[in-house]
Amino acid sequence: MPNRLADATSPYLLQHADNPVDWWEWSDAAFEEAARRDVPVLLSVGYAACHWCHVMAHESFEDTAIAAQLNADFVAIKVDREERPDIDAVYMAATQAMTGQGGWPMTCFLTPAGEPFHCGTHYPPSGFSRLLDAVTTAWRDDGGRVRGAAGTIAGRLADVAAATLPAAAVDAAALDAALEQLGGGFDDQDGGFGGAPKFPPSMVLEFLLRHHERTGSAAALEMVELTCDRMARGGMYDQLAGGFARYSVDARWVVPHFEKMLYDNALLLRVYAHLHRVTGSPLALRVADETAAFLLRDLATAEGGFASALDADTEGVEGKTYAWTPAELRDVLGADDGAWSAELLTVTAEGTFEHGASTLQLREDPADPARWGRVRAALLAARAERPQPARDDKVVTAWNGLAIVALAEGGAALDRPGWVDAAARAADLLLDRHVVAGRLRRSSRDGGVGAAAGVLEDHAALADGLLALHQATGAPRWLAAATDLLDVALTHFVDGDLAYDTADDAEALLHRPREITDNASPCGGSALASALLTASVLTDHGGRYRAAAEAALHGAGTLLREHPRFAGHWLTAAEALVTGPLQVAVAGDGPDLLARARRTAPGGTVIVAGPPDAPGVPLLAARPLVDGGAAAYVCRGFVCDRPVTTPDELAAAVRQR
Repeated sequence: MPNRLADATSPYLLQHADNPVDWWEWSDAAFEEAARRDVPVLLSVGYAACHWCHVMAHESFEDTAIAAQLNADFVAIKVDREERPDIDAVYMAATQAMTGQGGWPMTCFLTPAGEPFHCGTHYPPSGFSRLLDAVTTAWRDDGGRVRGAAGTIAGRLADVAAATLPAAAVDAAALDAALEQLGGGFDDQDGGFGGAPKFPPSMVLEFLLRHHERTGSAAALEMVELTCDRMARGGMYDQLAGGFARYSVDARWVVPHFEKMLYDNALLLRVYAHLHRVTGSPLALRVADETAAFLLRDLATAEGGFASALDADTEGVEGKTYAWTPAELRDVLGADDGAWSAELLTVTAEGTFEHGASTLQLREDPADPARWGRVRAALLAARAERPQPARDDKVVTAWNGLAIVALAEGGAALDRPGWVDAAARAADLLLDRHVVAGRLRRSSRDGGVGAAAGVLEDHAALADGLLALHQATGAPRWLAAATDLLDVALTHFVDGDLAYDTADDAEALLHRPREITDNASPCGGSALASALLTASVLTDHGGRYRAAAEAALHGAGTLLREHPRFAGHWLTAAEALVTGPLQVAVAGDGPDLLARARRTAPGGTVIVAGPPDAPGVPLLAARPLVDGGAAAYVCRGFVCDRPVTTPDELAAAVRQR
């Protein structure tokens, strides 16, 4: 049996390379083989850090009897949802339509034309084997009906994908309405929205911060502060090494689903850095520093990018690396420090997790910080001796773009030049390796670029990162590269007022996917609107960008008003639209002016510094020095107030605007 996954760039596919299942990668050849043999396709979609994907692999795909059944009666295709989000989106829509829910692993049965006729998620081995029997019997005995039903399903899915929401105004009133909606679903005890499982609402928090800065809303800021406090003090946050797990299985942020994703940590780093900038919160600064340290230490790749995730499991067990018992604390720390740390970290005899073990929580700051520092170092060293979770080391363009934004913005605002340097290294890698023949690819691994084409979120998130780097460094090359990506996005991904996730010349699927909601990360449309809006005030030909951003936001206006929990990044961009965005140009050598601008200007403000009339930096054109010294210009729409020369004057001008 050929091993078709052995040379895959996806760590998830490589995890399955030695299964007894005769796996195919997604390809025309796989579907042609299904047609030649007249058998259905089993499509299995997952990702490397997914706990239930591992469970189904061990239970079913490593089972020789189930593998023999699959090999005899199906063509089995394995897809990494992170490498091929377009395929995942199309068949997740089918799974949700058929079952009312989704998740991974996703298990779909398709005709050789790729049309789905039965979908689900994780199946235990006995049920999975019976399902395979039932599908095989139906295909053999009533194949015409199965094909007909699949064609009907495919047609309905295409109709749903083509549907649009009515356009609506995106103005101050719409943003006030979104705030009111969010307040109605807010958990005022533990922060966040809704009940268990509870996901970090990073993009909504970013919107709430910007809304507070524009309007002074105390309610918006209170939601941010409570949520950020509870998330950072619970077990979802790694109290020893920094960084956040994917989500909490309970409503109090105590027990996480232990996978650590790049996109979550990039988005949360941005929120905590901005929260510190707005409020001066020491907790927010500590969490921002520790989360950045986690990115740079545990997810950085040798080539300069950032790996996708740390696994949920260690040696097949969730939490094996991270959970503690009181006895384990005593073994590492001794009786006194063990008892003290157990109380501090809520490690109980009963356990807060499984089998009497507890996740580590830091519900209040320790009264003895020096002692906590010693204890933390000792526990982290002991934890390093435990088995460690695997790392999904593929470099995904979009998620690296999010990391570049967070590190560049946070590094500039908090005076962390090392963060900005790391962002620049990642950007160089993406521009050098991920751009092939003028077009962007989705991912790379060990420096080798994958074959999957970049989707809209890749172009938009990377462009946004490059725009943040341009502002953090003043270097015009980042602006030029960003506008190149935006021009490609507008040419190949936007048709009229609609932005699609795949390019107009991409591989044809059942339908052209177009996700409009923000979920774990910004959707392609909201990411593009945000980047276009920023670019519109950084370039001297931004009218096209502004018009496209406004059209996209108005197209999502109904979503923003009625379902703001799933429109966080849209709302964040909308705040920038209502604000201007504000622009601050610092002409000349004015580090004090620049530092004050970065500390006091509201989120979404575009800030650039450099010599007057610097080549390739339109925002500095016709911005002269004042009396031979540095000057700051506060502008909206390139219409500027009189220049100011002191930090206090700059802060006042920003407040007035």
